[in-house]
Amino acid sequence: EALEDERLADLLEELPEDEQVRLIEGLDPERVGRVLDEMEADDAADLLGEMTRSEQEELLAAMDPEEAEPVRRLLSYRPDTAGGLMTPEPIIQAPTATVAEALAHLRNPDLPVPLATQVFVCQAPLETPTGRFIGVVGIQRLLRESPSKPLGRCIDEDWDAVNTSVSDREVAGRLAAYNVVALPVTDE
Repeated sequence: EALEDERLADLLEELPEDEQVRLIEGLDPERVGRVLDEMEADDAADLLGEMTRSEQEELLAAMDPEEAEPVRRLLSYRPDTAGGLMTPEPIIQAPTATVAEALAHLRNPDLPVPLATQVFVCQAPLETPTGRFIGVVGIQRLLRESPSKPLGRCIDEDWDAVNTSVSDREVAGRLAAYNVVALPVTDE
C-alpha cells in the first residue's frame, strides 16, 4: 500500500493541479493524506490550494503532522507570491560549515537539480523557518574553494533575498537577471 501511495504521489506531481484534484476526488481522505505525505511539500501545497479551506483542513489532518507543517506554512502565502512558490527544503548550512560539508549535501542523488545549485547560509536554526539569512554560495564557487574553508567566507555578495510577498512576476524577473534557478526567500 505504501508503494502504491508513493507511485500515486509521483504521478500527481507530474500533472496539472486541476487533474490532480480530479484523480483524488473519489479517494478516502486517509489515503489522500498518505499520498500527500509522499509528495514534495510545495507540490502538496499547490494541490491543496485548488481546494476549499474545509477540504484542505480535512486532508491536512489526515497527513502526518511533521509532513503537514511545512505544507500549512506554504498555504499561508498567496500562490502568486515568492512565499507561495518557495520550497521549504532548500540546502541550508551554518556559516561555520565547510565547503566539503556543503558539497556532501549537494551530492545527494535524491535532491532536485534546482536545489543542488546553491547553499543558503543562515544562522541557527537551520531548518525552515531558519534563523537570519546571511547569504548564498553557488556550486561553482564551492567547486573552486578549499574543502576546509568555512562557508561564511565564500558568500556571494551579489545576492539579494526576496521577501515572501514579492510577486511571482518579480521573482521570474530576478531569476532571469541573476541567471539562476532559485532565490533566497525571507520574511521580516
